[in-house]
Amino acid sequence: MTKTYPYYLAGEAVYANTDLKVTDKFSGEVAYEVPLATPDVLDEAIAAAEGAAEAMRNMTVYERQAVLEHCVARFRERADELAEALCIEAGKPINDAKGEVGRLIDTFKIAAEETPRILGETLPLDISPRAKGYRGMTQRVPIGPCAFISPFNFPLNLAAHKVAPAIAAGCPFVLKPASMTPIGALVIGEILAETDLPKGAFSILPCRRDSADLLTEDDRLKLLSFTGSPDVGWKLKARAGKKPVVLELGGNAACVVDNDWDIDDAVARVIIGAFYQSGQSCIGVQRLYVHTDVYDTFKEKLLTKTEALKSGDPKDPETFIGPMISESEAERLHGWIKDAQDRGATLLCGGERDGNMLQASLLENVPADCELSAEEAFGPVAILEPFDDYDAVLKRVNDSRFGLQAGIFTRDIYKAQKAWDELEVGGVVIGDVPSWRVDHMPYGGVKDSGIGREGIRYAIEDMTELRLMVVRTPQ
Repeated sequence: MTKTYPYYLAGEAVYANTDLKVTDKFSGEVAYEVPLATPDVLDEAIAAAEGAAEAMRNMTVYERQAVLEHCVARFRERADELAEALCIEAGKPINDAKGEVGRLIDTFKIAAEETPRILGETLPLDISPRAKGYRGMTQRVPIGPCAFISPFNFPLNLAAHKVAPAIAAGCPFVLKPASMTPIGALVIGEILAETDLPKGAFSILPCRRDSADLLTEDDRLKLLSFTGSPDVGWKLKARAGKKPVVLELGGNAACVVDNDWDIDDAVARVIIGAFYQSGQSCIGVQRLYVHTDVYDTFKEKLLTKTEALKSGDPKDPETFIGPMISESEAERLHGWIKDAQDRGATLLCGGERDGNMLQASLLENVPADCELSAEEAFGPVAILEPFDDYDAVLKRVNDSRFGLQAGIFTRDIYKAQKAWDELEVGGVVIGDVPSWRVDHMPYGGVKDSGIGREGIRYAIEDMTELRLMVVRTPQ
């Protein structure tokens, strides 16, 4: 039976229409009906956020903490419901869905803890005789109404990484969730509506991309935070005018396995990094470089485990590979695999597609300029390549327009430090895959992977401005 959800306009539930049909990504059947917001509604939401800015700024620490703590408690109570909705709307295997609900809870919990730690500092100013008797102090103040655009692949947690720090910082916001996966964000809205946030403090509005121009261009919004594809993100930044922009974009993450690491351990981690939630992660393992001393053994073990992964209904707890978000996305990536084969790549396993189900696939000998190597695959595919020169392989990792995270399996502290010093990425993970993340660490990329950092404390810095006070003591 199809379930209907409202959107949230200025903190109020509104059943405006049922124009957005959200499908079960495995069965293809309509599972939810959701209203779509028009440009007039977005304009009303922005006006409400602007009107709520003073009240949000004046909320005490304990009041903002109480909102976040209420969300944590309610998310825990509704965890099974949230996981089931995520499994349906995103096609995410149920175990991955439960994990994302856990991260949603973590993210709001961290935000509650960070709320009283939005600190300033004292600054001695008497650096010369002319400044004798002067001292300075800084505080962080909310930047004002924020525009948020979140993606389909982590519809709960990546929305949380915008919403939770905004509440902690005291910023009203308008959130556009991905049209393919809006339900998780709307449940967050339902729970926020139970709190004592000021009227107009938040709106959560599914809308068509061309209806969301106001979120980018309207000067009443003082920050744009976007998570999604690089092509869209950079276009939005170009249109954003004077407002700061935070972009968390894509990647073709690389992972290096040196010859001193335990092979079974590396294989177990790479399987998860490459194929969890059908590879639809911007830090999923895509380019895999393995030392020649262990390459054949590693490849054989990885191939065996990949072929054993169960594909199918994401509601089945045994399923590891569920559907991709759409048939068009699966068709795109399937075409990239075929193109790589046509150009000399060897398909080791997988490579077949049925609708939006794409088999977990491994390839080797993929030319570096193939889309499967050079672009973001965003699906259950990884490519293998041997190396024997560590310095050279770091250069190969850097030979990309992206730079989000990289994983390095090595026990050599000097090699680990060299990777940290030289890799052009936002984060280097030693002894694990680039896909590893916890929700309070600074997370983001360089080059075409974006600008700015998520992670609650770092997002709060983006959502606040530094304000200086200078005090003169008469002499």
